[in-house]
Amino acid sequence: MFSLSEPALFTRLRDARRILVAGAGGGFDVYSGLPLALALRSAGKEVHLANLSFSHLYGLAADVWVAEDVAAVRPGTAARGDYFPERTLARWLASRDLPCTVYAFPQTGVRPLRAAYRSLLEHLGGVDAVVLVDGGTDILMRGDEHGLGTPEEDMASLAAVAGLDEVPHRLVACLGFGVDAYHGVNHSLVLENLAALERDGAFLGAFSLPRHSREGALYLDAVAHAQQCTPSRPSIVNGSVAAAVRGDFGDVGFTERTRGGELFVNPLMALYFCVDATGLARRNLYLGLLEGTELIRQVASVIAEFRDTLPRQRPPRVFPH
Repeated sequence: MFSLSEPALFTRLRDARRILVAGAGGGFDVYSGLPLALALRSAGKEVHLANLSFSHLYGLAADVWVAEDVAAVRPGTAARGDYFPERTLARWLASRDLPCTVYAFPQTGVRPLRAAYRSLLEHLGGVDAVVLVDGGTDILMRGDEHGLGTPEEDMASLAAVAGLDEVPHRLVACLGFGVDAYHGVNHSLVLENLAALERDGAFLGAFSLPRHSREGALYLDAVAHAQQCTPSRPSIVNGSVAAAVRGDFGDVGFTERTRGGELFVNPLMALYFCVDATGLARRNLYLGLLEGTELIRQVASVIAEFRDTLPRQRPPRVFPH
């Protein structure tokens, strides 16, 4: 039973003792889960962080790997280049005297990614819940929309986690509503999908990340630290969300990567939209087709082939207000 006084996501996790918060879409997605992890840890939970990584993990030393396709990234983990979001986050966590291991999965298809999740869960001694976090909302696309954003990593992660039947709670939290417009996502269709999930009983509502909360303040600090450590490739998603949390609005310039485009930073970007992962998986029209994939490029091919079979796509709709 849910109550207005507590976000439904936290109600679902109230009895969970050990929780894995994992970035679904690669890059800096794990940062979108940082405030949730901090809040859950403050509530007495044992919380671990993981991320589907865009970094070149296979160049890491052998002692970094705790299992096949599972790297335990720590502040001192050696790697080539500055772009290593998992290590950047580990270093920020260490600077705050917080547990500072961030687990990383390489980009793979669904079958090895699910096996990697199971290996990590075994390494952790089991978990009661997995919370997938998406920077943006394209994980909510079901497949027949005019634009899907960048679905490959999100869908591999969703399929992998939805199939972990041994985990009692599998949830999805999205932070950054509107960011995916720059990848072709129509957010009126996002809202239509959320309404369908509500009818199914799978929508867990939305809540904001307040700037004056401990979690909001630490998130802003972590994003600023990441931007300083990765000046050539700062996260546009988290930079936009951080600007929204600060109360900025409109075309906010925080990186040269957005030069030539027009951002629309607004308070909706600072909202978490939360759904049940298995309910979201059931609504997806092609997720089952990804089950046998081994490589991330196979995921992309399957999605493209599915799209070719559609008699029509749901057209973009203008947000009427």
